[in-house]
Amino acid sequence: MKLKSILLVTLTAILMFSCKKSEPEAEIPVPVPEKPKTVVAEPVQETVKPVVTEEKTESAEELLARIRLDDVYFEFDKSDLTDSTRRTLYRYVEVLRANPRVQVLIEGHCDERGTIEYNQALGERRAERVRSFLMESGVGSGRLSTVSYGKMQPVNMGHNEDAWAQNRRAHFRLGLKN
Repeated sequence: MKLKSILLVTLTAILMFSCKKSEPEAEIPVPVPEKPKTVVAEPVQETVKPVVTEEKTESAEELLARIRLDDVYFEFDKSDLTDSTRRTLYRYVEVLRANPRVQVLIEGHCDERGTIEYNQALGERRAERVRSFLMESGVGSGRLSTVSYGKMQPVNMGHNEDAWAQNRRAHFRLGLKN
């Protein structure tokens, strides 16, 4: 029953994330045409070749494939960001600032030790800590959302310290603004 509740909350969060309306664009003032001036033009001997530029717009798939935000990891029973994690997140801030269409769902994960409820809360603290850091560093809050999976989605199914260390993480899922 608890698993169904967790899945329902997760699906609701994902649906809310994907249904966000885009912000209205600012109006651009229309220039007022001036009265034409009469100018006597002299013939020009020089010919100018037109410059042809191809404007390539990157598709959503290409943009998302180009951007990679690897997981960041946490110590046992902690949601604090290490210096190494902060350096990684600073690089992610630069990537996100350069790509304002990208939205991020930050997933908090834990290892298998502890109760479901405890790990759910710890995963949420981890995701929120990463979100707060990104916001404080200049990424807009409307582009960031969080969800906790606690210990429900381990990346490594092992039962040892190496496996647990890989499961204590924040994972990033990318999407685009509509």
